[in-house]
Amino acid sequence: MAEIENMRAALDERILPTVTRWNRLEGRPRLADFDRALRAEVRDPLWMLARQWQLGELFGDDAGSPVFAQAHVATTRLTKYRAGDHDAREFLTTVPLEAQVEARPVPYLAGGAVLSLDLRLLLGRRWLKLVRAVGDFDDEFIDGYPVDHPDPDDPADALIVAHPEVWQQVAALAGRVMDGYLLYDYLRADAAHHAYDGTSIDAADFTVVDELADRFRRWADTLFYQPPTGDAWQPDRLEYQFAVSAPTPDGERVYLAEQYYQGRLDWYNVDAAPAAPPLSIPGDPPTPGPPEPTTTSFIPVQVVFDGMPNTRWWAFEDRKTNFGDIRPDTTDLAKLLFMEFGLVYANDWYLVPQSLPAGSIAHVAGLAVTNVFGERFWIEPSGSGAGDQWQRWSMFTNGTDDLVLLPTVPKIQEGRPLEEVCLIRDEMANMVWGVETRVPLATGGSRPGEELARETLVFHRRILDAAIADGTVVPPAGDPQAPIRYRVMGSVPENWIPFIPVHVDGDNREIQLQRAAMPRILDGDPAPAPVRVRPRTVLLREGLDAAPPRPYFLHEEEVPRSGVAVSQRFQRTRWYDGRVVTWVGVHKQTARRTRSSGLGFDYLQAT
Repeated sequence: MAEIENMRAALDERILPTVTRWNRLEGRPRLADFDRALRAEVRDPLWMLARQWQLGELFGDDAGSPVFAQAHVATTRLTKYRAGDHDAREFLTTVPLEAQVEARPVPYLAGGAVLSLDLRLLLGRRWLKLVRAVGDFDDEFIDGYPVDHPDPDDPADALIVAHPEVWQQVAALAGRVMDGYLLYDYLRADAAHHAYDGTSIDAADFTVVDELADRFRRWADTLFYQPPTGDAWQPDRLEYQFAVSAPTPDGERVYLAEQYYQGRLDWYNVDAAPAAPPLSIPGDPPTPGPPEPTTTSFIPVQVVFDGMPNTRWWAFEDRKTNFGDIRPDTTDLAKLLFMEFGLVYANDWYLVPQSLPAGSIAHVAGLAVTNVFGERFWIEPSGSGAGDQWQRWSMFTNGTDDLVLLPTVPKIQEGRPLEEVCLIRDEMANMVWGVETRVPLATGGSRPGEELARETLVFHRRILDAAIADGTVVPPAGDPQAPIRYRVMGSVPENWIPFIPVHVDGDNREIQLQRAAMPRILDGDPAPAPVRVRPRTVLLREGLDAAPPRPYFLHEEEVPRSGVAVSQRFQRTRWYDGRVVTWVGVHKQTARRTRSSGLGFDYLQAT
């Protein structure tokens, strides 16, 4: 492109099609620093005053911000605990309250229906490791406390040999490892029992072995937290029930939790029971009186939360939370109160911190608040007025104006379900079924209940066919062949346990649910009465392992139309002293599913 000698002539004659110009506006402050330029000064103060008048900021209120506060608080500690209907005992501070409430006997250590092989081996390995400090006696203890070989033809070993993977593990370990629970049970059965009984341990080492046995027992006792005086689980309600108490100036204050099953224990799970009698511990000395009230001084601070609206004109929110976009229904009272607090009274709330020990009950007599004008006000707790006073209002309380701080933990680790049961209603059969959806195995794991039910039925079918083949059992004479046959009742999988309605004792109208049993019907079985199918989960075996066995009743209202799912699993947490606490707990939740057993009565079936 040639150089343009006369730009004015080129523009007038429009020789060039376009001309592009660049220009930039730059701020040139008179000073070397930018402090004043960044102040964004307002040149018209009257505009700012007008905006403040428009928003009502110039209208004064007869109120002042608090600058100093004194709290008059009487604090007492929880001293007693009662699980369900068991005797009360001393409240423990060495474990979290969740462990005290939720802990159930470990099925293996309690001698229940579930015999966990992994725990047996764990105890055995621990003892062999301890006793090696004395000498090599592994073979003697393995022979003295062995893992028995299962008999594939014995119906008593059906829980093992009916499932191939369980049978393989037990058969591979039988005669090769030590069952540590047998030794543990032998030592705790009688004080005269010793670990060296029946062994070739030298008498000079008896004292050392006894010390090792004490260490072994203490370690086994702390492996899992066990309820010392019975657990709080109520099988007829499928809930936990417990009570705690503490001395107060008005006497012993008792708090009850009648319906706890959520798995998250906090102050809202307990309610004050003024009419409940004090918790009495057998042989316990009189409970000491409550401590004297104390006065603590504080500096109140304004409540601040994310998305809090700014009440001043020259301020903007961060837009992270939009309370104005919440759309509550007319029945969402809690949501409406929350919005009103966040949008209207945000800057009217102040926080007065108060430190309380875990496991305590604090009675706040009142607050003495001093504002910026030097005025002092005495503020009593909300809801502390007379019960029949119409102005009385309270929220987030336990039935009293006391503050309850339970010794709980913020986080609990949960294992996989050891067992799970779904209680559902079968409208066609007009009964309730306890479906064992997850069943524990003898090795410590678990599998779906339907799979184990099929394998168990196949095992009993094989035993019967083998007995018929060798002539031990003679089947009944065959019926005449016909294209159809009449069935009195059908069958269901063996993991379906029936609950039938029965009358409550002394009442002709109210009903409850009683655990029943389905017969195991095998074609060709000459037995006059079929064997009853029993549940395999601890949750449904309630009372079966007692001597004598007891029936299991369940309140009819505990099984809603949507069903309920109950699971049992290991829980683990860490207490404030750093110690790990492990226990077995139960959780209940809505099943949200309906199923039909397909059970039928009085029908014809094609042969």
